[in-house]
Amino acid sequence: MAAAKFLTLACLRSESSSRADLSARPHYPSMPKYPKGVSTKEMEGSESKALFSVIGMTCSACAGSVEKAIKRLPGILEAVVDVLNNRLKSSSIPLLLILLGVHGVKKARVALATEEAEIHYDPKIVSYNELLKAVEDSGFEAVLISTGEDRSKVQLKVDGVSSFDDSWKMIESSLEAIPGVQTIDIDQTLQKISISYKPDMTGPRNIIEAIELTGLGQFKAAIYPEERGRDSHKHEPVKKYYRSFLWSLIFTTPVFLTSMVFMYIPGINHVFDTKIVKMLTVGEVLRWVLATPVQFIIGRRFYSGSYKALRHGSANMDVLIALGTNAAYFYSVYIVLRAATSNEFKGTDFFETSAMLICFVLLGKYLEVLAKGKTSAAIAKLMDLAPETATLLTLDSDRNVIHEKDIDSRLIQKNDMLKVIPGAKVACDGFVIWDKAMRTVNQNGVLHIKATRVGSESALSQIVRLVESAQMAKAPVQKLADRISKYFVPLVIVLSITTWLAWFLAGKFNSYPKSWIPASMDSFELALQFGISVMVIACPCALGLATPTAVMVGTGIGASQGVLIKGGQALETAHKVNCIVFDKTGTLTEGKPVVVSTRLLRQMVLQEFYELVAAAEINSEHPLAKAVVEYAKKFGEDEENQIWPEAKEFAAITGHGVKAIVRNQEIVVGNKSLMLDQGIAIPAEAEELLAEAEDMAQTGILVSIDGTLTGVIAISDPLKPSARDVISILKSMKVKSIVVTGDNKGTANSIAKQVGIDTVIAEAKPEQKAEKVKELQAEGYIVAMVGDGINDSPALVAADVGMAIGAGTDIAIEAADIVLMKNNLEDVITAIDLSRKTFSRIRLNYVWALGYNILGIPIAAGTLFPTFRFRLPPWIAGAAMAASSVSVVCWSLLLKNYKRPKRLDSLEVRQIKVDY
Repeated sequence: MAAAKFLTLACLRSESSSRADLSARPHYPSMPKYPKGVSTKEMEGSESKALFSVIGMTCSACAGSVEKAIKRLPGILEAVVDVLNNRLKSSSIPLLLILLGVHGVKKARVALATEEAEIHYDPKIVSYNELLKAVEDSGFEAVLISTGEDRSKVQLKVDGVSSFDDSWKMIESSLEAIPGVQTIDIDQTLQKISISYKPDMTGPRNIIEAIELTGLGQFKAAIYPEERGRDSHKHEPVKKYYRSFLWSLIFTTPVFLTSMVFMYIPGINHVFDTKIVKMLTVGEVLRWVLATPVQFIIGRRFYSGSYKALRHGSANMDVLIALGTNAAYFYSVYIVLRAATSNEFKGTDFFETSAMLICFVLLGKYLEVLAKGKTSAAIAKLMDLAPETATLLTLDSDRNVIHEKDIDSRLIQKNDMLKVIPGAKVACDGFVIWDKAMRTVNQNGVLHIKATRVGSESALSQIVRLVESAQMAKAPVQKLADRISKYFVPLVIVLSITTWLAWFLAGKFNSYPKSWIPASMDSFELALQFGISVMVIACPCALGLATPTAVMVGTGIGASQGVLIKGGQALETAHKVNCIVFDKTGTLTEGKPVVVSTRLLRQMVLQEFYELVAAAEINSEHPLAKAVVEYAKKFGEDEENQIWPEAKEFAAITGHGVKAIVRNQEIVVGNKSLMLDQGIAIPAEAEELLAEAEDMAQTGILVSIDGTLTGVIAISDPLKPSARDVISILKSMKVKSIVVTGDNKGTANSIAKQVGIDTVIAEAKPEQKAEKVKELQAEGYIVAMVGDGINDSPALVAADVGMAIGAGTDIAIEAADIVLMKNNLEDVITAIDLSRKTFSRIRLNYVWALGYNILGIPIAAGTLFPTFRFRLPPWIAGAAMAASSVSVVCWSLLLKNYKRPKRLDSLEVRQIKVDY
């Protein structure tokens, strides 16, 4: 329920019928029909987005190689070759653009923690199949998750279709004839059809009906039976690592026992020391037989990963494991062969080293992917808000409900009538047309809603995409880790070889006493163990996971608390914020202004006055304009279906007001600055009325008709209950607060005084708000801007961190870096505090990852051996290496215990109410 708390039914809006008698039988207006005449082959624009799961990445170097491979597709050379081969004859791409280096891939992000690639590309140049191939050519398995945000997709299983191509062609032709169908992908083997479509024009039930009509009842189509949820494709790697670990454990356990345990048990040790051929013993043969499948069958993933990485000019963890295990295994093979051909040779094999090393690394990878899966739990919780089924209502000719049917929620289409019973989840966005509810889970009564946005267009889908995108975005601090990881593996290989050579030469020239060498070894074997330990203890994975896992958990926790953070950069910058610029209306105040008084300055009927004012203001989205229009409805006969006079030559003067021609009269509505700019005189009486309103923290709006000031409207917008406490807490956090508003000085100063803010910038135009932000930045402040309106967008963009109130305009939300979905001002503090806690964890992760390698490599190299005779066997070094990655992920997962500052618990938290 935590995630459901912030996802209120802003998506559920009321129509006029929602105010009717709830005891009456619901009756609905006619449904709009689907538009016709749109080509199914129409392109939606020059940029699409594809999301892939990339399986097999182990470190930042892997992610970097995948990203490079994607960005190179298609390159200049490939494009020119295609042109010469006449493959682009039908394309509209000018050859000049190709020669200038225009690439099909516009942006590519590959995230190690999520194991996903997000690619923005031009579909006219490159297809998503080519992108898929590019990922696979880079050496990793790729699974397509989605191919765009502007379309919905459904996968259907079709039964009753013969294997002949004609049947499938008939179905494809029928689907292409449906307006709104965009792409059709048929897999005859699986009897599966994937269709993307425009939800405004068609839907899955229309598509199913078309398929079944094509077969005259012989074909049956239904949603393809597969796991719900976007992460179903990630379950397989977990299973694979688990199976690999179990098999390696089965083979490795006897290898470990014969080399480390049985040799110390009288009686049993003689069995394994029995000679087979010359000096070759039973134990050596048994260990060879058992270690070989571990090395080459179970451990083949390390060979494959190494080859793919080296082929693309990079080195990753697989290279280190492959080198370390190969050194131990093939040296052991050499020992076995020497023993089988000599009567005097006696050496020690290291089969347990290679087998146990692979076993522990696989255990570590299994625990790592298991833990990494938990870092994206926020996405799963959001997805769970969508119910699996919905109740579809059927209407008779009089628009009365005559039938109910439970359907898969993925079959919902735009304009469907749905019923939501108490305790059920709302399946899509829509208008509440009968009864009402307060949250995503209907807790009050039966709802009837008309679906307006379904599938990928729904508010829930958009929030999920926002969180997904945020979790993929790299924080700037991660660049350092990526640079280190790039050179880390080659450096470790050099250190490993240097370590082996140093110890080997030291032994060769008797630089240390022979008593240091264990009885079962010689100086070469001792040096080899030190070298292998150095190679396998160093792990770039922990370094690469330090930032993204913490960012994933942090953004996920923020989403569950109604704070949507759009990526690692916003999260990183927010913890440095020391100055916050607040808008007034809708931010510090409720944003639900109401008209409290009206004074006319000339003889005029109040109803006529408000008809003219409302006719001009109805075209504005400003909260004050909406308050005036709502108040004007009281003078009409039908408040719900009020018709206003036509407004011609309407113009919105951003930050000041509006003007229009209504009934051949010029109407200007706005603040004092607007009147002066328009050359309209302001009499003393109006000045006094404005001053009175400002003293009471009200906003005075001036109305001019045909160049003469006619009236003054006083509007009150109450403060949010938590505003004063929030400003007080920010002061204690050493964060400076400033009010920058387009409202008049008197009202702005009055509001600022009530909340405890000293610095006020009033009557500011949108560009002036942005300029003030830049001035503060020039003074050395890290500035956050909190706003909710179109007027705030330039400042939101200019600020280091833009925070948009969730109930604000779409433009403001789009421009912001952080969206406060619950419309609570205290979430500003939550966002900053969560950022500070997340980056504190990232720093701890780096200290652990870097500190582990800084301390572990010298110990593995034998620095403690001369003094304490302590050495780190390679298999223990491998286990420690695996544990380092798991530890970093677990440190990040501890962020799940985040609690917002206790000081916020004492604040009055208002319930979000939707005015139906």
